Amino acid sequence: MKVLDLHCAQGHPFEGWFASEDDFVSQCARALVQCPVCGDPSVVKKLSAPRLNLSGARAPTAEQAADQAPSSIPTGSAVATTPHNAALAAAWMAMARHVVATTTDVGSQFAEEARKMHYGEAEERGIRGRTTEKEARELAEEGIDVMPFVLPEALKEPLQ
Repeated sequence: MKVLDLHCAQGHPFEGWFASEDDFVSQCARALVQCPVCGDPSVVKKLSAPRLNLSGARAPTAEQAADQAPSSIPTGSAVATTPHNAALAAAWMAMARHVVATTTDVGSQFAEEARKMHYGEAEERGIRGRTTEKEARELAEEGIDVMPFVLPEALKEPLQ
């Protein structure tokens, strides 16, 4: 089992588990690997060191560790921005979970349902669904507030 540190084109960090390197490449080629935060299928591996658990290994002395440690971490490196990205990803997931918990999925009927609520033909409630960019623009022109929000694939179906 290979555990890879991954990130999407927006820089969201996440971890993926694959049977092999070939499995990772194959799944990426078929767009099966997506960012859990934004759904972006443009996923790449981050540099990471393998972790080896050796039964006879000893921890290095403080002097050995100092000799092996890098002298400085560049400011723009992924290491320097990871805590910020992790906090942003956690906030995005919390917001996505809140949206899923407090809205009804109306699927491709989103524009129709939004209009019904706007014109008093249906009870107002929080809804989410899919619509085209053209339909969303038309809704906005009619004075109906809409907001695009990409849900992570993990929240779109039951967890197993």
